Amino acid sequence: MWEARLVVRCLIVDDCPHFLAAARCLLEREGVEVVGAASTGAQAAERVEELRPDVVLLDVELGAENGVELAERLCRDATAGPPRIILISACSETDYAAMAAASSAIGFLCKSRLSAAAIRALLDGG
Repeated sequence: MWEARLVVRCLIVDDCPHFLAAARCLLEREGVEVVGAASTGAQAAERVEELRPDVVLLDVELGAENGVELAERLCRDATAGPPRIILISACSETDYAAMAAASSAIGFLCKSRLSAAAIRALLDGG
């Protein structure tokens, strides 16, 4: 279970530098501590182990990598317990709802709906 705390520590994994910068700015303005960013699966695995974020925002289409498969790998390989992962995409929730539900992710967010409140709602189970 996610331990509720005042500040959510977040790692963003996306291959688009513009989105990384915009998401970091938005989330930090809303009180989320963005502890790091990654643009590849290898970087994501390193950052998860090093930073131990409360939540990982993980792009479903991470360049040539499949974000859902990466989510499974991150959960399987984590030495300090599986990270809480929220899959993100520019596509709508209906496009990925079934895939997200079948994965080890705690939920899915369309990038246009990204917010601290949406992240906290998923962390709280809603």
